[in-house]
Amino acid sequence: MLVDELKNIIDKSNNIVFFGGAGISTESGIPDFRSGNGLYNLVENKKYSPEEMLSHNFFYSHTKDFYDFYKEKMIYPKAKPNAAHIALARLEEMGKLKAVITQNIDGLHQAAGSKNVFELHGSVHRNYCISCNTFQDLDFIIKCKDTPKCPNCGGIVKPDVVLYGEGLDKDIISGAVNAIANAEVLIIGGTSLVVYPAAALIRYYQGNKLILINKSATQYDDKANLVINDSIGKVMNEIMTFDSNEKTWKTLLNL
Repeated sequence: MLVDELKNIIDKSNNIVFFGGAGISTESGIPDFRSGNGLYNLVENKKYSPEEMLSHNFFYSHTKDFYDFYKEKMIYPKAKPNAAHIALARLEEMGKLKAVITQNIDGLHQAAGSKNVFELHGSVHRNYCISCNTFQDLDFIIKCKDTPKCPNCGGIVKPDVVLYGEGLDKDIISGAVNAIANAEVLIIGGTSLVVYPAAALIRYYQGNKLILINKSATQYDDKANLVINDSIGKVMNEIMTFDSNEKTWKTLLNL
Protein backbone atom coordinates (compact mmCIF):
# COMPACT_ATOMS: atom_id res chain seq x y z
CA MET A 1 0.00 0.00 0.00
CA LEU A 2 1.06 3.60 -0.62
CA VAL A 3 0.82 4.55 3.05
CA ASP A 4 3.11 1.64 3.91
CA GLU A 5 5.66 3.03 1.45
CA LEU A 6 5.42 6.38 3.19
CA LYS A 7 5.85 4.76 6.61
CA ASN A 8 8.98 3.03 5.37
CA ILE A 9 10.46 6.26 3.99
CA ILE A 10 9.74 8.16 7.22
CA ASP A 11 11.08 5.37 9.39
CA LYS A 12 14.42 5.38 7.57
CA SER A 13 14.97 9.15 7.51
CA ASN A 14 15.92 11.75 10.08
CA ASN A 15 15.97 14.64 7.62
CA ILE A 16 12.37 15.31 6.55
CA VAL A 17 10.81 18.64 5.56
CA PHE A 18 7.07 19.21 5.21
CA PHE A 19 5.58 21.77 2.84
CA GLY A 20 1.86 22.36 3.42
CA GLY A 21 -1.05 24.34 2.05
CA ALA A 22 -4.67 25.12 2.79
CA GLY A 23 -5.71 21.45 2.69
CA ILE A 24 -4.14 20.82 6.07
CA SER A 25 -6.21 23.62 7.63
CA THR A 26 -9.52 22.75 5.99
CA GLU A 27 -9.55 19.61 8.13
CA SER A 28 -9.62 21.94 11.16
CA GLY A 29 -12.66 23.75 9.78
CA ILE A 30 -10.85 26.65 8.10
CA PRO A 31 -12.02 27.17 4.50
CA ASP A 32 -9.52 27.35 1.68
CA PHE A 33 -9.62 30.00 -1.04
CA ARG A 34 -10.23 28.33 -4.38
CA SER A 35 -12.33 25.18 -3.97
CA GLY A 36 -16.06 25.05 -4.57
CA ASN A 37 -16.67 25.76 -0.88
CA GLY A 38 -13.70 28.09 -0.61
CA LEU A 39 -13.59 31.70 0.40
CA TYR A 40 -13.52 33.09 -3.12
CA ASN A 41 -16.73 31.28 -4.04
CA LEU A 42 -18.63 31.96 -0.83
CA VAL A 43 -18.14 35.70 -0.45
CA GLU A 44 -21.21 37.59 -1.65
CA ASN A 45 -19.79 41.10 -1.57
CA LYS A 46 -20.75 42.59 -4.93
CA LYS A 47 -18.70 45.75 -4.53
CA TYR A 48 -15.26 44.24 -3.92
CA SER A 49 -13.74 40.87 -4.71
CA PRO A 50 -11.96 38.90 -1.95
CA GLU A 51 -8.67 39.41 -3.78
CA GLU A 52 -9.19 43.17 -3.73
CA MET A 53 -10.21 43.24 -0.07
CA LEU A 54 -7.10 41.27 0.86
CA SER A 55 -4.74 43.58 -1.00
CA HIS A 56 -2.12 46.01 0.28
CA ASN A 57 -3.81 48.97 -1.36
CA PHE A 58 -7.24 48.09 0.02
CA PHE A 59 -5.88 47.81 3.57
CA TYR A 60 -4.58 51.38 3.44
CA SER A 61 -7.44 52.92 1.45
CA HIS A 62 -10.39 51.07 3.04
CA THR A 63 -9.05 49.97 6.40
CA LYS A 64 -12.42 49.53 8.11
CA ASP A 65 -13.82 47.50 5.21
CA PHE A 66 -10.65 45.41 5.24
CA TYR A 67 -11.05 44.58 8.92
CA ASP A 68 -14.76 43.86 8.60
CA PHE A 69 -13.90 41.21 6.01
CA TYR A 70 -10.70 40.01 7.65
CA LYS A 71 -12.25 39.45 11.08
CA GLU A 72 -15.25 37.62 9.63
CA LYS A 73 -13.53 35.46 7.01
CA MET A 74 -9.85 35.10 7.90
CA ILE A 75 -9.75 34.54 11.66
CA TYR A 76 -10.83 31.25 13.23
CA PRO A 77 -9.83 31.43 16.91
CA LYS A 78 -11.71 28.24 17.81
CA ALA A 79 -9.90 26.09 15.23
CA LYS A 80 -7.79 23.31 16.72
CA PRO A 81 -4.85 21.34 15.30
CA ASN A 82 -5.91 18.16 13.54
CA ALA A 83 -4.20 14.78 13.15
CA ALA A 84 -1.82 16.10 10.49
CA HIS A 85 -0.60 19.02 12.61
CA ILE A 86 -0.12 16.72 15.61
CA ALA A 87 1.71 14.02 13.64
CA LEU A 88 4.13 16.57 12.18
CA ALA A 89 4.85 18.00 15.62
CA ARG A 90 5.56 14.52 16.95
CA LEU A 91 7.88 13.75 14.02
CA GLU A 92 9.82 16.90 14.88
CA GLU A 93 9.91 15.83 18.52
CA MET A 94 11.36 12.48 17.41
CA GLY A 95 14.11 14.28 15.51
CA LYS A 96 12.88 13.17 12.10
CA LEU A 97 11.22 16.35 10.84
CA LYS A 98 13.55 19.31 10.49
CA ALA A 99 11.11 22.01 9.33
CA VAL A 100 7.52 22.81 8.45
CA ILE A 101 6.97 25.26 5.62
CA THR A 102 3.40 26.49 5.45
CA GLN A 103 1.31 28.76 3.27
CA ASN A 104 -1.28 29.02 6.06
CA ILE A 105 -1.62 31.91 8.48
CA ASP A 106 -3.58 30.22 11.29
CA GLY A 107 -0.72 29.19 13.59
CA LEU A 108 -2.07 25.65 14.02
CA HIS A 109 1.33 24.04 13.48
CA GLN A 110 2.72 25.91 16.48
CA ALA A 111 -0.42 25.16 18.47
CA ALA A 112 0.23 21.46 17.86
CA GLY A 113 3.81 21.82 19.12
CA SER A 114 5.90 22.38 15.99
CA LYS A 115 8.90 24.61 16.69
CA ASN A 116 10.72 25.18 13.38
CA VAL A 117 7.95 26.65 11.22
CA PHE A 118 8.44 28.93 8.22
CA GLU A 119 5.20 30.85 7.67
CA LEU A 120 5.45 32.04 4.07
CA HIS A 121 2.35 34.21 4.26
CA GLY A 122 2.65 35.39 7.85
CA SER A 123 0.34 34.79 10.80
CA VAL A 124 -2.90 36.18 12.20
CA HIS A 125 -1.31 35.87 15.63
CA ARG A 126 1.18 38.68 14.96
CA ASN A 127 0.01 42.25 14.46
CA TYR A 128 2.05 45.44 14.36
CA CYS A 129 1.42 49.15 14.63
CA ILE A 130 2.42 50.66 11.28
CA SER A 131 3.67 53.77 13.11
CA CYS A 132 5.67 52.53 16.11
CA ASN A 133 5.90 48.78 15.33
CA THR A 134 4.45 47.78 18.70
CA PHE A 135 3.30 44.16 18.76
CA GLN A 136 -0.29 43.11 19.44
CA ASP A 137 -1.69 39.57 19.63
CA LEU A 138 -4.75 38.09 17.95
CA ASP A 139 -6.96 38.65 20.99
CA PHE A 140 -6.34 42.39 20.68
CA ILE A 141 -7.61 42.35 17.08
CA ILE A 142 -10.66 40.30 17.95
CA LYS A 143 -11.68 42.57 20.83
CA CYS A 144 -11.41 45.79 18.81
CA LYS A 145 -14.89 46.83 17.72
CA ASP A 146 -13.57 49.30 15.16
CA THR A 147 -10.31 49.62 13.25
CA PRO A 148 -7.55 48.38 15.60
CA LYS A 149 -5.46 51.28 16.84
CA CYS A 150 -2.21 51.12 18.75
CA PRO A 151 -2.73 51.81 22.49
CA ASN A 152 0.72 53.44 22.60
CA CYS A 153 0.65 55.90 19.71
CA GLY A 154 -2.77 55.61 18.09
CA GLY A 155 -1.41 54.25 14.81
CA ILE A 156 -3.25 51.66 12.77
CA VAL A 157 -2.42 48.06 13.65
CA LYS A 158 -1.78 45.78 10.66
CA PRO A 159 -1.86 41.98 10.65
CA ASP A 160 1.52 40.41 9.88
CA VAL A 161 0.10 38.56 6.88
CA VAL A 162 1.22 38.89 3.28
CA LEU A 163 -1.48 40.75 1.35
CA TYR A 164 -1.84 40.85 -2.41
CA GLY A 165 0.71 43.31 -3.73
CA GLU A 166 3.19 42.59 -0.93
CA GLY A 167 6.39 40.54 -1.17
CA LEU A 168 7.27 37.53 0.94
CA ASP A 169 9.70 37.99 3.83
CA LYS A 170 13.23 37.42 2.52
CA ASP A 171 14.47 35.77 5.71
CA ILE A 172 11.53 33.34 5.74
CA ILE A 173 12.11 32.49 2.08
CA SER A 174 15.82 31.98 2.69
CA GLY A 175 15.16 29.65 5.62
CA ALA A 176 12.57 27.68 3.67
CA VAL A 177 14.82 27.32 0.62
CA ASN A 178 17.71 26.15 2.80
CA ALA A 179 15.53 23.57 4.55
CA ILE A 180 14.18 22.20 1.26
CA ALA A 181 17.58 22.15 -0.45
CA ASN A 182 19.08 20.12 2.39
CA ALA A 183 16.16 17.74 2.93
CA GLU A 184 16.46 14.03 2.30
CA VAL A 185 12.67 13.64 2.20
CA LEU A 186 10.24 16.36 1.12
CA ILE A 187 6.59 15.74 1.96
CA ILE A 188 4.11 18.10 0.31
CA GLY A 189 0.59 17.95 1.71
CA GLY A 190 -2.74 19.68 1.31
CA THR A 191 -1.79 21.95 -1.57
CA SER A 192 -2.52 21.99 -5.28
CA LEU A 193 0.77 23.87 -5.83
CA VAL A 194 -0.77 26.69 -7.86
CA VAL A 195 0.08 29.62 -5.56
CA TYR A 196 3.33 31.32 -6.57
CA PRO A 197 5.98 32.18 -5.63
CA ALA A 198 5.52 29.75 -2.73
CA ALA A 199 4.93 26.70 -4.96
CA ALA A 200 8.18 27.36 -6.82
CA LEU A 201 10.18 26.62 -3.66
CA ILE A 202 9.94 22.87 -4.19
CA ARG A 203 12.22 23.25 -7.21
CA TYR A 204 15.08 23.61 -4.74
CA TYR A 205 14.61 20.03 -3.58
CA GLN A 206 17.55 17.91 -4.72
CA GLY A 207 16.64 14.52 -3.28
CA ASN A 208 14.82 11.50 -4.66
CA LYS A 209 12.07 11.10 -2.09
CA LEU A 210 9.47 13.69 -3.11
CA ILE A 211 6.08 12.77 -1.66
CA LEU A 212 2.78 14.42 -2.60
CA ILE A 213 -0.29 13.94 -0.40
CA ASN A 214 -3.36 15.75 -1.72
CA LYS A 215 -6.97 14.84 -2.41
CA SER A 216 -6.68 15.93 -6.04
CA ALA A 217 -3.93 15.73 -8.64
CA THR A 218 -1.28 18.46 -8.90
CA GLN A 219 0.96 19.66 -11.70
CA TYR A 220 3.94 18.09 -9.94
CA ASP A 221 2.55 14.55 -9.63
CA ASP A 222 4.70 13.27 -12.47
CA LYS A 223 7.81 14.54 -10.70
CA ALA A 224 7.02 12.87 -7.38
CA ASN A 225 8.41 9.57 -6.17
CA LEU A 226 5.21 8.81 -4.27
CA VAL A 227 1.71 10.26 -4.76
CA ILE A 228 -1.14 9.65 -2.30
CA ASN A 229 -4.52 11.11 -3.26
CA ASP A 230 -6.17 11.22 0.14
CA SER A 231 -6.79 13.38 3.20
CA ILE A 232 -3.53 14.63 4.69
CA GLY A 233 -4.93 14.18 8.20
CA LYS A 234 -5.99 10.60 7.53
CA VAL A 235 -2.64 9.67 6.02
CA MET A 236 -0.54 11.24 8.77
CA ASN A 237 -2.74 9.73 11.46
CA GLU A 238 -2.12 6.26 10.00
CA ILE A 239 1.64 6.82 10.26
CA MET A 240 1.86 7.79 13.92
CA THR A 241 0.91 6.04 17.13
CA PHE A 242 1.52 6.68 20.85
CA ASP A 243 3.41 4.11 22.91
CA SER A 244 1.65 4.27 26.29
CA ASN A 245 4.39 2.24 27.97
CA GLU A 246 7.28 4.43 26.89
CA LYS A 247 5.15 7.61 26.85
CA THR A 248 6.40 8.59 23.44
CA TRP A 249 5.27 8.87 19.83
CA LYS A 250 6.58 6.48 17.21
CA THR A 251 6.13 5.70 13.58
CA LEU A 252 4.19 2.48 13.24
CA LEU A 253 7.21 0.66 11.83
CA ASN A 254 9.10 1.29 15.07
CA LEU A 255 6.63 -0.61 17.24
